[in-house]
Amino acid sequence: MTRVKRSVHARKKRRATLARAKGYRGDAHSSYKRAKEALLKADSYAYRDRRNRKRDFRRLWITRINAAARQEGMSYSQLMHGLKLAGVELDRKMLADLAVRDADAFRRFAERAREASAS
Repeated sequence: MTRVKRSVHARKKRRATLARAKGYRGDAHSSYKRAKEALLKADSYAYRDRRNRKRDFRRLWITRINAAARQEGMSYSQLMHGLKLAGVELDRKMLADLAVRDADAFRRFAERAREASAS
């Protein structure tokens, strides 16, 4: 087996790692070993939080819908149940957007939900 001299590729790999760690605090931006450790953590956090972001936004939308529904005199669960009975297929993201930007449209949806759950 022939010998492989690694100096060029090893240096290239280290330089790339340090470039990715630019802006990190302490030794994590200048020391290869610390930068590599910091990037391992950062990548695992990024992977985890790409999934958590979806949960966080859903929680935010539900909170906004609940606040707007309570201004209309009903709870979140009553509103969602009424919308389901009324056959309104609007997702939480759109409902939350309506609650924030267009209160009149949200009020109409709340009335439809109230009528559907009353009958």
